[in-house]
Amino acid sequence: MLYTTTEHLANQEIIETLGTVTGNIVQSKHLGRDIMASLKTLIGGEIAGYTEMLVEARQVAVQRMLDEAQKMNADAVVGVRFTTAAIMEGSSEILAFGTAVKLK
Repeated sequence: MLYTTTEHLANQEIIETLGTVTGNIVQSKHLGRDIMASLKTLIGGEIAGYTEMLVEARQVAVQRMLDEAQKMNADAVVGVRFTTAAIMEGSSEILAFGTAVKLK
């Protein structure tokens, strides 16, 4: 299924708006990653373990959003956005949302 951050798809005509679709995941920190992150703060630089964790979490959120759109028989999701929020100490939510549409 197509998804985009833009409101329109090139060379495609939206014929129906089906509604908002969302996908989210609440991800907690991992003890092993925390130990490596603590060491990394001493020397600086990217904390690769956390980067990988967030990439994976974002992919899960997007897939859940697309699954919801598919249940609505959508052809695409436009206007996709991401947001994050701290849920409690040591965990955060990634939310993907957009508008499910039918294409001509």
